Amino acid sequence: MSILSTNSPIGFFDSGVGGLTVLDKVKKLLPNENYIFIGDTKHVPYGDKTKEQLLEYSKNILDYFQERSCKAVVMACNTTSSVIYNDIKDKYGFKLYPVVQSVAKVLSELDIQRLGIFATKATINSNSYNKEIAKYNDKIKVFGQYCSQWVNIVENNLTDKDESIQIIKSDLDRMLENTPDKIVLGCTHYPYLLPVLAKFENKDKFIDPAIYLAEYIYKDLKENNLINQSTDDKFEEFYSTSNPEKFKNSGKMFYDIKGKVELINL
Repeated sequence: MSILSTNSPIGFFDSGVGGLTVLDKVKKLLPNENYIFIGDTKHVPYGDKTKEQLLEYSKNILDYFQERSCKAVVMACNTTSSVIYNDIKDKYGFKLYPVVQSVAKVLSELDIQRLGIFATKATINSNSYNKEIAKYNDKIKVFGQYCSQWVNIVENNLTDKDESIQIIKSDLDRMLENTPDKIVLGCTHYPYLLPVLAKFENKDKFIDPAIYLAEYIYKDLKENNLINQSTDDKFEEFYSTSNPEKFKNSGKMFYDIKGKVELINL
């Protein structure tokens, strides 16, 4: 890995606005960092894309982060973490933090026997959570379930619609048939649905991986002496690959975006 600078930015990317939930939690732990966020809204959702498509989209974004001399990049997307991380992990000069791999060890240490995973089709088909958790603890039984409408519900701010609530309840009921001790909200969009899920099941049953991921990133940067200690002027930049105004309006649900969201062609 090349020499990294403490004041270099941290990049984040996701298919849409959901990854802003990860940025929010990371910034609470690392307030002095510079941040660049890219929402690839032109290709949302990632969950139904092929591996080849995901590699193409991610390469364009990661190449941009390399040009911007980022010291770290957060794959704030369970789908890309699940499907392509192993293909790209050694190709860049910055630290790379994938959601699934970064939180699997923490999940494996939970005092549970049965773990549910709500996620996109690509994440479920990859069996990434099962494989990563089994590396540390093969006693936990993992139940993956694809939630086909959830990203659309969040991206279009439809959470208070009766039809959306029934879809979410139906998916939850199907998962509860597996009697999980905990349920991972395995897509960065899903934690936004927690108020709806909590109407039908105890809130404590659900796990937001972004919390664990933020703690992991903080500890790793600290161990590698890469935390920016300077209190000089900091910057946050937000980019969208389509319709920046829609991105900003939708993103308000997750993060207080100050300033303009720029259109970026990647």
